[in-house]
Amino acid sequence: MRIGYARVSTGEQKLNLQLDALEAADCKKTYTDTISGATSSRPELDKCLEHLREGDTLVVWRLDRFGRSLKDLVTKIEALDERGVEFVSLTEGIDTTTAQGRLAFHLFGALAEFEREIARERTVAGLRAARERGRVGGRPRALSEEDLPQVQALMKDPYVSTAQICERFDLSKATLYRSVGPDGKRRR
Repeated sequence: MRIGYARVSTGEQKLNLQLDALEAADCKKTYTDTISGATSSRPELDKCLEHLREGDTLVVWRLDRFGRSLKDLVTKIEALDERGVEFVSLTEGIDTTTAQGRLAFHLFGALAEFEREIARERTVAGLRAARERGRVGGRPRALSEEDLPQVQALMKDPYVSTAQICERFDLSKATLYRSVGPDGKRRR
């Protein structure tokens, strides 16, 4: 039996393209996950792998939908092979029942990992260049440097409650205490 597996990383992405391809590949049952590829736990993939029996074929739309890295792909495909389960990746045209398919699997897996590594290196270089120009990513601080002295003064005032300070500066108590401790001294 041909069993399909499809995955998208976020709920905004759609599975339609993958599902159509798996249906055209004559998959009798298809398992789907909406979860990041970096996540090691994929519940539907686990169910799919449990369901597979000797003589079955696992069909995926693309290699990166199945494995997180070349090592992960190789490990999973070897485990399938030991159980007598075949593997097909539609986009790359890989069918592990043939010698050419096994060779293609290793080549495409290595190229996919190389591409991800290059993208990661570009991202790291871009972040480093931005930091050198004084740009810092992330969420802006809830309490600005200009507001800090005023908050410190209010924290020392016995007639002003913590709740009033939080309301005035639109802060939670946790954020207030991370910035200025209960004693009014600066923490960051």
